[in-house]
Amino acid sequence: MARKDSTIKHIISGINLQGCQLFSFKAPSEEELDHDYLWRIMKALPERGGIAIFNRSYYEELLVVCVHPEVLGKQQLHFEEINKFEKYLVNNGIIVLKFFLNVSKKEQKKRFPDRIESPEKHWKFSATDVRERGFWDDYMTTYEEVFNHTSTECSPWYIIPADRKWFTRLVLSEIFCTKLKELNLQYPRISEYHR
Repeated sequence: MARKDSTIKHIISGINLQGCQLFSFKAPSEEELDHDYLWRIMKALPERGGIAIFNRSYYEELLVVCVHPEVLGKQQLHFEEINKFEKYLVNNGIIVLKFFLNVSKKEQKKRFPDRIESPEKHWKFSATDVRERGFWDDYMTTYEEVFNHTSTECSPWYIIPADRKWFTRLVLSEIFCTKLKELNLQYPRISEYHR
């Protein structure tokens, strides 16, 4: 994925943040590793009527262990469980939107020097990113496998080209607006009793 932070900021800029929460999932903590890999996700689910945005998710763990099986450790990951979990969420009224912001290998290579040379972007750079770039083909194969096994009717994947920020934001905004319109949300009506 690419440009997640600025894209998320752009998308939520028009949302009342009282009803929206953002969760950024990093490598699992010791406490999280003592539970199943969906435990920390369950804790972050939104309340009814709320919006939760996950910057990374359980898919990140799935991808990393597929490319680097030696890091699996205590975790047991299966596509079937993810599909059942997402079906459970949908059955309980949660709309699941999954986005993969697809940056090209050429564009990623172009961005690395900018992150190193621009002091205001140093925080975006990690030596791990350079090392993981060596596994590009493995990640692409794994992404394809993940999409093929976990893009379902109730929780499809949206794969969005991400080399151009304006285009990525346009497509994401359109998907969000379409989903919100499909909900046919209405302001609550005041009953005669309360007037």
